[in-house]
Amino acid sequence: MQTTISFLKRQKAAALSGLLALTLLAVWTPATAQMKKQDATPVGIDKVVRQPLQQTVPVIGRLLAAQAGVVAARISSPVAEIKANVGDRVEKGAIIASLIKDSLQWKRQLRAAEVKEEESALKTAQVQVDQRNQELKRLKGLRKSAAFSQARYDDKQQEVYKARSAVGEAQAALQTARANLKLAEIDLYNADIRAPFGGVVSKRHTEVGSYLTTGSPVVTLINDLDLEIEADVPAERIPGLKPGTALTFKLDGGKPLKAAVRAVVPEENPLTRTRTVRFTPVFGNGHRNLAANQSVTLLLPAGDARDVVSVHKDAVLNRKGKTLVFMVVDGIAKMRPVQLGEAVGGRFEVKRGLAPGDVVVIRGNERLRPNQKVRPKGSGRPGGGKKPGDWKKKAS
Repeated sequence: MQTTISFLKRQKAAALSGLLALTLLAVWTPATAQMKKQDATPVGIDKVVRQPLQQTVPVIGRLLAAQAGVVAARISSPVAEIKANVGDRVEKGAIIASLIKDSLQWKRQLRAAEVKEEESALKTAQVQVDQRNQELKRLKGLRKSAAFSQARYDDKQQEVYKARSAVGEAQAALQTARANLKLAEIDLYNADIRAPFGGVVSKRHTEVGSYLTTGSPVVTLINDLDLEIEADVPAERIPGLKPGTALTFKLDGGKPLKAAVRAVVPEENPLTRTRTVRFTPVFGNGHRNLAANQSVTLLLPAGDARDVVSVHKDAVLNRKGKTLVFMVVDGIAKMRPVQLGEAVGGRFEVKRGLAPGDVVVIRGNERLRPNQKVRPKGSGRPGGGKKPGDWKKKAS
């Protein structure tokens, strides 16, 4: 009986132990799996690359309108209407203002009448020539008859010459009349003051009713769609700025844009030791809110371009006065000291410590420890679905 009781106690104890083991397994297995999954820390990675580097020097320049100036009256007359206000954009050939045309229109009609008068005078002179020629021909036919008079024949020749001269005078008078008509038409045309180029009106110099003489200013016009860059460049930078040399510039800290050297003015300022250089910019369609005299920053080449090994700036850490990066080798973060050089945009030149193709950590590297397991962010396996060999740096 006692043996049976002991056997039942041992079975009960075994059952309790198994139940406790199952309970602990149910509690700890997910945590253990999660800890195992978190063994590899997710990080952002980037490759070390070789790229060209050209040192640049910033120089402040300004935008200049290739076409800008005062639009003036070409004739004298009172202002009848002004059609463009300050800030208005006008196309080439558009009428900006109109002058009173009454007297100009009557002058044009007067000149047209003079042309018709001179045309009639020319026809009369030509008829006179034909008549004198006919009379001379009849006299010439009487040469062999007793009625022929040499003196009368000579006088008739002189009359022919005189008639021909009258035709020449009539032709000259007609040309003069036509020229006067053309001038009257030009004055009438110039009574409408037109834009010599497309642009924006920046200033008005007159009002309706004002009397304008030839050369009086009407408006100031700026072509803001055809701009150049002008900069005073130090003389020591001039040898690297040949016509056609490509470079970059920025507008108010914006994205880099392209420009090319158009001309170097051969005159040096003795006080600043600078020379004026003109550049042709390429703005693209996204830059239309531009203004003359707006400041720009030109990045002028300071030397010849060279190839360098570069690393992303976010990979660089400073710990205890040392410059370090975490390089990924077989999924392990290895701390690597580096020596850096010039900045290359968002990267740094690497003089020592890394080679092209090395994979470095650029996100999450602040919390890393040496020899810690890592994997790229955004995927359970390296490279977001890529093969491990695509992102791991094999140990040599």
